[in-house]
Amino acid sequence: MKSVIISGNGTVSITTSNGKVKLSSPGDIIVRMKACGICGSDLEKVFGRYGMSSARLGHEPAGEILEVGENVKDFKSGDRVFVHHHVSCNSCHLCRHGNFTMCEHYQKSNFEPCGLANEFLVPEWNVSRGGVLKLPDAVSYEQASLIEPLACCIRAFEKIKSSSKGESIAIFGAGPAGLMLTCLARLYGFSKIFILDLNHFRLGFCKKNFPDVITINPEQVNFVKIINEHTSNRGVDLSIVATSSLHALSNSYDIIRKGGTVMLFGVPQKGSIFQFDVAKIYSNELSFFTSYAASDVDTKEALKLLAEKIVDLDFLITHRFDLDHSQDAFNCAHKAKDCMKVIITSK
Repeated sequence: MKSVIISGNGTVSITTSNGKVKLSSPGDIIVRMKACGICGSDLEKVFGRYGMSSARLGHEPAGEILEVGENVKDFKSGDRVFVHHHVSCNSCHLCRHGNFTMCEHYQKSNFEPCGLANEFLVPEWNVSRGGVLKLPDAVSYEQASLIEPLACCIRAFEKIKSSSKGESIAIFGAGPAGLMLTCLARLYGFSKIFILDLNHFRLGFCKKNFPDVITINPEQVNFVKIINEHTSNRGVDLSIVATSSLHALSNSYDIIRKGGTVMLFGVPQKGSIFQFDVAKIYSNELSFFTSYAASDVDTKEALKLLAEKIVDLDFLITHRFDLDHSQDAFNCAHKAKDCMKVIITSK
């Protein structure tokens, strides 16, 4: 068995063992990984200072079931599936209030050894609580590896509960998540969409695929002036920060309208400190939200959008690496010179 682990700051390595993953309870399943995306939180774990507790890599896997425990009735060997790494209890105080990702059981449920492995065990907890979704024939393994990040984007919009129709939105970060948010913004009816990033390639990639979106490099132009010109000097209704940059978060408050909403979606580094004039938030009645991860409700919605071709994300996958070249994959995704979504596959 092979799996990818963090071996140092900026480095990963492949661990190999002669044994196979074994069932630990009659409700477990074992999955052969076919495709798994590299997420921004994976990059933060390897290259930065990740602010959450888990240091395991690979939480966007799709694959084929190899074995099921004797108590598993809804799945069988050979089933093509997407697997969610964290699943809430759906019954505690936090879950009853819709805070599924804050459930104390959420972080405890995980794969063994991780999603970036040629085989991994999915615990009974995940299996019995909606963490495993069968894939229709119309959804490939690579497409299924996009379910989890798309679900996170869906949850961000759901938390805001904006009317969206005819509204304006600015998205800081033209990476894979930023463009998934763009796809959803168009689906939900936003009339003006701005994408801000410092990466020339990613801005160009965005413009190529979304000609109607206004792309901005805030270091090269007066982005506040441009956005005001397109919003009757009001500013945008909604700003989503899909990057870990606190500078981008600060910029959000420069272009948000009075009574508008700022959503922190990107993963900030541990120990990040943000200073802001709270009087401005108060006097302008600005709303601030954060959105962490996704629930099984969101993953089901993401699969539906992909299966019914309501959202097409194939264009996002620009690079593919096999498991043995995971370091190259992480370097590629981290430098982001000519890539968007990077996928790791296992034969």
